[in-house]
Amino acid sequence: MSTSATITTAFRQQFHDSYIHALQQKESRFQSRVVDRGMINGSSFTTNNVGSVEAKAVTGRYQDKQADEVSHATRLAYMADFDIGPIVVDGFDLPKLVADPTYKYVEMLVAAANRRKDATIYRALLDSAMERTEDGGALTGITIPAGQQIANGGTGFTKAKIIKALELFRANECDHENGETLYMSYNSVAVRQILSDTTLTSADFMAVKMLQEGRLTDRWCGFMWIPYERMDVPSANVARAVAWAGTAVQYGTGLNVKTDVSENKTKRGHPTEAYAYLSLGAVRQDEKKVVQLDFATNV
Repeated sequence: MSTSATITTAFRQQFHDSYIHALQQKESRFQSRVVDRGMINGSSFTTNNVGSVEAKAVTGRYQDKQADEVSHATRLAYMADFDIGPIVVDGFDLPKLVADPTYKYVEMLVAAANRRKDATIYRALLDSAMERTEDGGALTGITIPAGQQIANGGTGFTKAKIIKALELFRANECDHENGETLYMSYNSVAVRQILSDTTLTSADFMAVKMLQEGRLTDRWCGFMWIPYERMDVPSANVARAVAWAGTAVQYGTGLNVKTDVSENKTKRGHPTEAYAYLSLGAVRQDEKKVVQLDFATNV
């Protein structure tokens, strides 16, 4: 009798005793790059803007003072509620599983909540901001002016567009000279286009380093580069990136992400449910602190 046959009858198949997440963005990349107002009590919060004044020449002695009119405006951010799940595991299935997946479900819920934070901030950067200029006055939607928009123009994420964005921030006194940190969103297509552009990568040391590592460095060409794969697609083969100053958006949390894993005892088998919910809001503080940048994705 062959001993090998006896031995193989005792072999066991080892099953993977854990779960691996599908590829997804897990952390919020935008929340720490805007003004975080923390916890908000109420259904909305405001940000108050005040204009500027200039020095006037004094042309004689003992002249009357001339009062300056200063513009004031209040912007409003509405809190929005979201939930994720529930993700359900039938109680009858749990004993048949090699590993309990519920702990991974919680991580999935938190990752989804963090992506929602970024989507909310992205929308606040680009969408209309609700503004009131007098007490009790009507709210008006303020859009990004044409002067703060860089058109697609049938070209990709080019050096000229990056430089134009820097020019706009400098013209608005909204750059490092005024203590601002500038950010630029990018996606996978932008990476390809930038790293393929020899006018951007031929000489600059950091650009060479990016080519070696195959990614955009954190700080380059005046911006901190933030990956974001969920850009708007305003038309076919066009993506909408956004550049912004760190004080461009105010973000508030009504309810930080809450997760719950519990048995539903009203159902047969007492299935386990993983559930999450949160409340948040954001509003753009000033259009001069934002640049909308469209680029062709098929070049």
